[in-house]
Amino acid sequence: MKRPGMMIREVLGSFTKKPVTITYPALKVQMPDKFRGKIVYHAHRCIGCMLCVRDCPSEAIAINKIGEKRWEAIIMMDRCVYCGQCVDSCNKDALESSKDYELAALDKSTLTVDVNIDGPYPVAVPVADPPAADPV
Repeated sequence: MKRPGMMIREVLGSFTKKPVTITYPALKVQMPDKFRGKIVYHAHRCIGCMLCVRDCPSEAIAINKIGEKRWEAIIMMDRCVYCGQCVDSCNKDALESSKDYELAALDKSTLTVDVNIDGPYPVAVPVADPPAADPV
């Protein structure tokens, strides 16, 4: 190092400047309009064509028939790469990207969302992993 005094001047000068980073937990960032966050499923719009299942590169969506013109979606957020291909391929706008990006979890089972319609609007409920089979 040719001039050690340059570094000291830079370090001392940084104490008088405002921080460049944002204060994330205290101040939430406003996401842009086309942001691809958590996938939201609208079961009352779904016709069961399975285009979203076929187009998902990470196999994060499963659509199951639960009755006459009634479908449920199982969305595995731990597999999802948030590419938005399922949203683009849905003809009936049954899937949409939300602006929700805070998806960190300590338990992996909370990242699987089973959406079933029993009323006019679906409610997302976390699905637990099935219990392990007892060894024989």
